[in-house]
Amino acid sequence: MALKRVVVTGMGVLSPIGNNVKSYWDGLANGKSGAGPITHFDASKFKTQFACELKDFVPSTVLSKRETRKLDDFAVYALYATDEAMKDAGFSMEEIDPNRAGVIYGSGIGGLNTLEAQILEFGEGDGSPWFSPFLVPRMIVDIAAGHISIKYGLRGVNFATVSACATSSHAITSAFDAIRLGRADIVVTGGSEAPIVRTSIGGFNSMKALSQSNDSPTTASRPYDKDRNGFVMGEGAGTLILEEYEHAKKRGAKIYAEIAGAGMTGDAYHITAPHPEGLGAAKAMQFALEDAKLNVQDIDYINTHGTSTPLGDVAEVKAISAVFGHHAYDLNISSTKSMTGHLLGAAGVIESIAGILALNNHLVPPTINHFTDDPALDSKLNFTFNQAQEKKINTVLSNTFGFGGHNSTLIFKACS
Repeated sequence: MALKRVVVTGMGVLSPIGNNVKSYWDGLANGKSGAGPITHFDASKFKTQFACELKDFVPSTVLSKRETRKLDDFAVYALYATDEAMKDAGFSMEEIDPNRAGVIYGSGIGGLNTLEAQILEFGEGDGSPWFSPFLVPRMIVDIAAGHISIKYGLRGVNFATVSACATSSHAITSAFDAIRLGRADIVVTGGSEAPIVRTSIGGFNSMKALSQSNDSPTTASRPYDKDRNGFVMGEGAGTLILEEYEHAKKRGAKIYAEIAGAGMTGDAYHITAPHPEGLGAAKAMQFALEDAKLNVQDIDYINTHGTSTPLGDVAEVKAISAVFGHHAYDLNISSTKSMTGHLLGAAGVIESIAGILALNNHLVPPTINHFTDDPALDSKLNFTFNQAQEKKINTVLSNTFGFGGHNSTLIFKACS
């Protein structure tokens, strides 16, 4: 069976450096940091007291106050980003078959804020088992996909993915497969996360995963720098509208890029640490290249997972060097987490969008906050440190890896 081609016809972003695609790209291109002191709760007793929070976010521009009261923040973020993506895609429900339009949308954690609040309320009470009837539908990870489906009347494939930080990349891959196998014409896909709550910050602090550079939040996320000391938590959402190529052409859709291929692997090594040689990451990239029927020389830019952790950054660079060989020196590499922080389950989609925007603008966003070279990393590689670089880009590879050893790679190319 001949596989169908899949293209991106709509994008939406809610991020710590911009509340829509345009402002997000402006932030990336100009090396803007989204980090600052935590305002969502009193973090004064926590080891980490900063994060990449949303700025000037007003959900009422998309959702009514009544709607937001029934939703956890992660679902609000998902619906907000999806509103932009749906408008960007520019189709009306009258011109599509709703039974062939679906939603595959994920979150790494889901409604943790709701769960935390309800448990605290119960613990502070007299032991009477009263819980909100909205506890379960606000908390469960799949509810964002459900709300998107309900709001737009999309009756096709509908489910959520959960694979820690690889979540939204796996959602995109699943949507890609659904369309190219002929099971859908359009799939709304992506991920959302609202993890800047006490439970999350405290838990990641206990793992020693977060940076504790409280004296300089804006420079704390420093992938590939010798003095990196952990990632910076971020929040937000990203949505892609994926569409079968001929379906998009027939309706005269704007096409941002084509998904060329995808690869998925498991490290089978450790619950949180990557394989030290990056074996799983390397194989995911190899699988994606094979799926796309591309050679390593075809890749112009890699948007890396690049979390700013001591082990993760080294493992990914080893994997890139192993897969790309000498061509690795001709690539641009950058980690946009240096600006946005780490959005966990939403990281893959907002970084895919960063790659697609780089392809459309022929500009590689930088890895900011580089001060000192790490001798454990090959200094001949072009990490696009501190300043964006103009470059003719035809093909972009995006890596996302998650706790549990989940690895996902996506390849986007200019559509011809």
